[in-house]
Amino acid sequence: MMTGQLLSLARGLAPAVGNHLWQSTVFAGLVGLMMLFLRKCMASVRYGLWLAASVKFLIPFSLLIGLGGLLPKPQHVAVGRQIAMYSALDAAGQPFSEIAQPPVMEHGASLIERFAVVLPVVLAAVWLCGVVTVLLVWYVRWQRVAATLRRAVPVKEGREVEILRRLEILANARTRTPLLLSQELMEPGIFGIVRPVLLWPERLSERLKDEHIEAIVAHERMHVQRRDNLAAALHMAVEAAFWFHPIVWWMEARMVEERERACDEAVVQLSGRPETYAESLLKVCRFCVESPLTCVSGITGADLSRRVRSIMTLRLDTLSLSRKLLLGIAGFAALAVPIVIGSLHAVRLLAQTQDAPAEIPPFAVATIKPVAFADSDPMSTQFSDDGVSFRGVVIALIVQTAFLPQEALYDSKNDRIVGLPSWTKSGRYDVEAKVDYEDVPKWKALSLTQKSSALQPLLATRFHLQFHHETRERPTYSLVVAKNGPKLHQAQPGGTYPDGIKGPDGTADKSESTVTPGKIVLQESSLSVLASLLSSQGLSHAVVDKTGLTGVYAIKLQWSPDNVGSSDASLPSLFTALQEQLGLKLEYNNKNPIDTIVIDHIDKPSEN
Repeated sequence: MMTGQLLSLARGLAPAVGNHLWQSTVFAGLVGLMMLFLRKCMASVRYGLWLAASVKFLIPFSLLIGLGGLLPKPQHVAVGRQIAMYSALDAAGQPFSEIAQPPVMEHGASLIERFAVVLPVVLAAVWLCGVVTVLLVWYVRWQRVAATLRRAVPVKEGREVEILRRLEILANARTRTPLLLSQELMEPGIFGIVRPVLLWPERLSERLKDEHIEAIVAHERMHVQRRDNLAAALHMAVEAAFWFHPIVWWMEARMVEERERACDEAVVQLSGRPETYAESLLKVCRFCVESPLTCVSGITGADLSRRVRSIMTLRLDTLSLSRKLLLGIAGFAALAVPIVIGSLHAVRLLAQTQDAPAEIPPFAVATIKPVAFADSDPMSTQFSDDGVSFRGVVIALIVQTAFLPQEALYDSKNDRIVGLPSWTKSGRYDVEAKVDYEDVPKWKALSLTQKSSALQPLLATRFHLQFHHETRERPTYSLVVAKNGPKLHQAQPGGTYPDGIKGPDGTADKSESTVTPGKIVLQESSLSVLASLLSSQGLSHAVVDKTGLTGVYAIKLQWSPDNVGSSDASLPSLFTALQEQLGLKLEYNNKNPIDTIVIDHIDKPSEN
């Protein structure tokens, strides 16, 4: 029982750990690239960036991604190409998905198969052993420093104390740092985080002049002022948790180097005597016989020869405006990108929920009657609160509404749905379908796409429809934005629209539209619907929406149709009308892959 729970826990954590390691590694790599642009800036800036890269290992982006999921989301989400974009961004941000449940291990399985099942637990055990080992090593080192601290003697007077207090007054320090004298041969250093103390080897002072002591004490004061011990402790936590990651240990060397150089720059800037400070470093190094301790911010860390050369040739370059902008943009992106990914992920889930085919109530009753309509008479479709109503429509329109509600509601061409017999495009019918009274609340809650897909069972039952999908390349027209930009009007909820169809209360009925040769009126519609309607207006090829505009618009388009004898010659052609009235245009595309529905069989409906 316990083993099974451990396996389940390991499999659940593995994707999250993988995503966190990938994100943190990329973040550290980007910080490394930024160093190329900031190599001549102050060391404190570079140190701050490395510290941010270290802290990133302790803060997973999943927290920010979760925050993005809490942001307000639109009530209705357009699906299609947008969902592909959401999925791509989500996959880029979190490439590791949930590990599938392994099959039950059968009797007689090989040793490799048995080991593969328990591999997650083995890896977790190895990681835990590594963590314990790192912590034990550091605990031993800390005990050595703590023992040195206990043997040290606090002092309140002397050259070192006087210099330390003078520097604290110059720095407007709120608290005083205690100074302890040690009999051991060690370098001066700051010990402690909350209440730091300065450990000073007693025999060092007899080898130094006052200006040397002042330079060294100023260096240690900078460690206190910068809270370097706290930053070092944070990175030690990172090393303990991610001991297996080489970039963590590499970052430690960079942080120590930049930390010491930052203190060097501050001391030289304060004293203005780089040669005295460099001489102080060399005297301390000759005195010390032990390496710097891990838990102490000392003075001899990093490459000493490089530090001395840097001190003697020091040039403090402040951040230019371009570098400040770079840092600002990078910091904003580090916070904004995961929040955006989380928001898009939530929108994608919302869209999938809106368009999910689950719990779509079936039609309880449906009537289908042939009617006499002229070819120029408009066809009417309406989704009501309890069903659908079609007036004077061809059966091809119902088929397209059922399968292509977002892209080709009125596409009567054979570009997207092929195999429809000629009678589905000529005879007119009135179709009424209603759900049960108990299912009305469910029906009202459905999106337009879900309501449209409810027509598929009706077609299968009453028309004996059979079909399959194929991907075919076909020439198309692409509906794009014209050179001078779109001339579209955003739809207003509940608007009256003078040319539109009115409901009983006088407001626009957004589920209705008017389509006649030479005229299209849409009250609340997307441009994908407009593209589908244009496909049925005598063009040689289907029209595909490539505008990239996802809004809902009130559209009125009027032109002179070519195949109607009574057309108004004063009206422009369809191509001209699109540009003049809507700011859109049609571009020919020789080959465009289209998901095509092939009709295998469909019968004429029987009246009832």
